[in-house]
Amino acid sequence: MRVISGKYKGRKLLGYDIDGTRPTMDRVKESLFAIIQNEVKDSLCLDLFAGTGALGIEALSNGAKTCYFIDNNKEIIKILDQNLSNLQIKEEYHVVKNDYLNAFNFFKEHQLKFDLIFLDPPYPNHFINKCLELILRYELLSSNGQVICEFETEVLKTSGYEILKDKKYGSKRIVVLKRG
Repeated sequence: MRVISGKYKGRKLLGYDIDGTRPTMDRVKESLFAIIQNEVKDSLCLDLFAGTGALGIEALSNGAKTCYFIDNNKEIIKILDQNLSNLQIKEEYHVVKNDYLNAFNFFKEHQLKFDLIFLDPPYPNHFINKCLELILRYELLSSNGQVICEFETEVLKTSGYEILKDKKYGSKRIVVLKRG
């Protein structure tokens, strides 16, 4: 697993073989960032269910201003911290060990609005619809912000959103949404 574009291109990321992680494949990441490339520069990003941090790191590599990495697995957080340290990331970032509900409450209280929100939860848990609901309810998306969802079998409820892109990669789907 590696960073596929931007200033950290080609740099290796740890954690692709850790139990509990399911890293986004390079070809999927490449296609995803081609879709959102015009939205990344100077953006405020949220990598929810961050795992190894591959999506947030890719965003920072491509010019995002700040990224919040959220995960509730302390072993995975250690790998994420190691990846950020190994790459010597200079951009602003925040690593938070927390579950998504507490993280959303924090963002609501601090009135943070994200330009890009990456939702790539553990597939069997089907958290995306709850996240989409809370993003709208807590007004966590900037006016031109986008939510990028990666999943397998979950049936998305996109009420309140407009689908910008819906693409299948083998058993995975990437859906990019903006407020409707």
